[in-house]
Amino acid sequence: MSSARPSHTDFVHLRVHSAYSLSEGAIRIKELPGLCRDRNMPAVAVTDTNNLFGAMEYSGALKEGGIQPIVGCQLRVQLEEEEGKTNAVSGSLVLLVQNDAGYRNLLKLLSHAYLDAGDAEEPHVTLDNLTTNNAGLIALTGGPEGPVGALLQGGNKDAARDLLTQLSAIFTGRCYMEIMRHGMEAETSTEDSFLDMAYELDMPLVATNEVCFPSREMYDSHDALICIAGGRRVSEPDRRRLTAHHYFKSASEMKALFEDLPEAIDNTLVIAKRCAFMVEAIDPILPPYDCGDGRTEEDELRDIARAGLEGRLIQHVFTEGMDAAQKEHTAQPYRERLDYELGVIVDMGFPGYFLIVADFIGWAKEHDIPVGPGRGSGAGSVVAWSLLITDLDPLRWGLLFERFLNPERVSMPDFDIDFCQDRRDEVISYVQNKYGRDHVAQIITFGKLQA
Repeated sequence: MSSARPSHTDFVHLRVHSAYSLSEGAIRIKELPGLCRDRNMPAVAVTDTNNLFGAMEYSGALKEGGIQPIVGCQLRVQLEEEEGKTNAVSGSLVLLVQNDAGYRNLLKLLSHAYLDAGDAEEPHVTLDNLTTNNAGLIALTGGPEGPVGALLQGGNKDAARDLLTQLSAIFTGRCYMEIMRHGMEAETSTEDSFLDMAYELDMPLVATNEVCFPSREMYDSHDALICIAGGRRVSEPDRRRLTAHHYFKSASEMKALFEDLPEAIDNTLVIAKRCAFMVEAIDPILPPYDCGDGRTEEDELRDIARAGLEGRLIQHVFTEGMDAAQKEHTAQPYRERLDYELGVIVDMGFPGYFLIVADFIGWAKEHDIPVGPGRGSGAGSVVAWSLLITDLDPLRWGLLFERFLNPERVSMPDFDIDFCQDRRDEVISYVQNKYGRDHVAQIITFGKLQA
């Protein structure tokens, strides 16, 4: 009997919230490939709210699982305030990346969303931002919670039609009228108007399900997550609620739901075929370390490390009463370990990295900024100890260098360094000014909610 895999379905999800839609999505990245395979979907779009935090992670996980990742984002758009009104109308579009230019434009839009918004405002972009940075992006209109839907729900159909016309002009040939059917009142009250306007403007339809959790059975747990995020009780009547339909539905479920609009289902595959981009990891590009006098980074590192080791031995290892022979015997394993580590560091191309880290730690200490003694696997390096990056003697405590840097597992070294919280910005400014702002970035650590 043949065990051939069934052909792919004719629907893909284009609006999935992973756990990176913080306190909103409840789908872990590692679950996504399995959800797609179980439903035989060839592609999926992850559209987290106002961020691309998971883009590299899900691109890799889906590619490895044989699924086409579609990079996207649910991004809030704020319209200009109308005269006499105190609150501007806003709503979320879904933007999907077609190519490298689209990815770069989406990054620019997200930067505008956070940098241009006031401190008390939710991140958002304007129509002007979209006009300037739209190439390579497909736009879905956002359903009843999109800006067009917000105008309709406010009773302003003419303004909604005008806005849709603008969006169609901005995203020429790349704008789709998004139709959603979760059983919510806002969806049923706006759908007829959406269809009328789409047909009037010859705008293609697309069916989406806003996916926030993997299965229908997860609804109650996800509802509790929403309450935790909003500081509300489950029993409160006037709080935000989704429905049990906000799960990762199968193609057959979606086709049955949109039986009267088959073109809206078909267009999910059309859009998937138009998107040919995934976030790829690139090798780190380290700034050069200025050694002076034409010296190489390798020569500089060897000289500074060897001199530093001798200072460490005198201060922390040699004891009173040791004669020259005893000192030589005691120093031998340290020098051998240092030479071994230097060989690995040079072969892997990281002399500059160690010199740069030693430089800004040395600067911090010179300016009386408290620096931690070092933690994590970096404390196992004699070179780091010799450069005053760490303050723990690896040989005394039996710490392994291979846990930090292993020639059989090529990856960037990563020192865990603690600076005084009140003055860490001074250290960051020093590094930016010396090595260039384009070589310095701050990254986030994500906390996880666990039972």
